[in-house]
Amino acid sequence: MNHRDLWVFLAVALGGAWLVAAPLWLGLTSSIALTGSAMMLTPTLGVLAVRLLDRRTSARQWARDTGLTFGPRPRRTVALLVAAWFGTAVLSAAAVAVSAALGLLAVDLDGFSLFASALGGLDVPLDVGALVAIQLVAMLLIAPLINSVLAFGEEWGWRGWLLPALAERGTWPALLISGVIWGVWHAPLTLLGYNYANLGPWAALMFTGTCVLFGILLGWLRLRSGSIWPAVVGHGAINASAGLPMLLGSAEEPPNLALAGLTGVVGWVLMALLAAVLLRRWPTARPEPVAAA
Repeated sequence: MNHRDLWVFLAVALGGAWLVAAPLWLGLTSSIALTGSAMMLTPTLGVLAVRLLDRRTSARQWARDTGLTFGPRPRRTVALLVAAWFGTAVLSAAAVAVSAALGLLAVDLDGFSLFASALGGLDVPLDVGALVAIQLVAMLLIAPLINSVLAFGEEWGWRGWLLPALAERGTWPALLISGVIWGVWHAPLTLLGYNYANLGPWAALMFTGTCVLFGILLGWLRLRSGSIWPAVVGHGAINASAGLPMLLGSAEEPPNLALAGLTGVVGWVLMALLAAVLLRRWPTARPEPVAAA
C-alpha cells in the first residue's frame, strides 16, 4: 500500500467533508440534506487527487482497478446489481417486520399517523394512504437509481479505491477498516444527531456501527463482482429505504431508530447474519491493490 496515496485520499475525503459542512456548523445554513449531498462528492475528489499525483498507469487500467468497469464477469455484476437494488429494500422491510414483532416499533398501517404528522398539515390532493403507496413504489423502483448518482461520489472512493488500497491487511480487515472510515466520514452530520436525533453526538458512534455492517455487504458486492456498480446501487437503495420506520410508524409511539429498522440494533443483527452467510457461501478473493497511478 502506498501510504502517501492513502493519506492524500483521507485528507481530501474526510477534510473535504468537514469543509463542506463548515457552514452548517457555523449556522450559515440549516440544510443537512444539501450539506450531505455535497459531502458525498468528497471521496471521489480523494480518488482524483490520488490520480493527479502520478499517472504511470493507463486510464483504462486505472478505471479497471477502481471498479469503473463491469468486472471480469459482467453477467454476474448485473445479477448482483439487481440483487442490491431489490434486496436492500427487502432487508429494510425485514428489519421493520422484526422490529414490530419484537415490540420495538409501533406501526400504523391504517392511518400512517407518523408520516401524516410529518406532512405538517400540507394541503395535498391525495389521502395519506395513496401518498404512502407512491412512496413505497418510488422507494423500490425509482429512488435507488436516482440516489445512485450521488452514491457514486462515495462508492468510487470507499469501495472503488479505499477497499483495494487496504488489501494487504486481508479481506476482513480491509472490509472493517474501510467501514469504520466510512462511518467517521459522516461525523460532521452525525455529531449533530443526524439519523438518531435522540442520541445527540452519540449518533456518530451508532452510525459508524451501521456503516461497518452495511459496508461489509457493499464490500462483498464490490469484491464478488470486481465492479463498484452493485455497491453504488446498494448504497442508493439503502438511502431510499432506510427511512421505512418513519413511513409506517405510529405518531403515538415514534420509533427509536437506535433500536428499530435497518439502521438500528435490529438491522445490525440482520446485516451481520446476511454478511456471514454471503461471505461463507460465496467467499471473495483478497482485493487487489490499486496500481500506482
